[in-house]
Amino acid sequence: MATAVTGLIGRKLGMTQVYTATGVLVPVTVIEAGPCTVVAMRNAERNGYAAAQLGFDTLDAKKLSKPRAGQFKKAGTAGFRTLREFRLGEGDVPAVGAAVSVADVFTPGERILVTGVSKGRGTAGVIKRHHFSGFPATHGTHEYFRHGGSIGNRSFPGRVMAGRRMAGRMGAERVTTSNIEVVAIRPDENLLLVRGTVPGARNATVLVRRGKARAGATEARS
Repeated sequence: MATAVTGLIGRKLGMTQVYTATGVLVPVTVIEAGPCTVVAMRNAERNGYAAAQLGFDTLDAKKLSKPRAGQFKKAGTAGFRTLREFRLGEGDVPAVGAAVSVADVFTPGERILVTGVSKGRGTAGVIKRHHFSGFPATHGTHEYFRHGGSIGNRSFPGRVMAGRRMAGRMGAERVTTSNIEVVAIRPDENLLLVRGTVPGARNATVLVRRGKARAGATEARS
């Protein structure tokens, strides 16, 4: 029976192309998914929910804080750079210290969710950030080609309404892409090949979870 853990921590390696069994060339993102180690378990009686806390990317003990080092010592595991919690589904509940691999969680053809931090674009204008069309380049327009235009009224409401699309910081935010197809799994290399793009830069940490729709996941940031 498959493991009850519904996701893994991974690292986005980049993109390439592979042929499917039917000979169709598809673009894929290669994710190094695990192996992850179970550091702690959450149960409904004590914590109010059932989940497994997984660790990924081992870290030198000298770089750990004392509380985090004590946590790993209690679990009897190595130190990890990244910790995340994944809710438990149906299947075998792993023990603390057990390793969870990509083949234990995912199967080719299923749909998953991938969460990551999008690339930071810095301060961007309304055309780049919100896809505004800009102003006409003729008929008297003078040095106002890429502006956002009016942002409000005068006496009423006397302020800029909340949510107004304007220039500002773009990217560098948590993004979840849902309904992504698993094209192939390579257990020997701990690789997960998913169709299309996923958020994040190359070598960025991503969360890979089972399910088509967006689902919440609690985190313990390292």
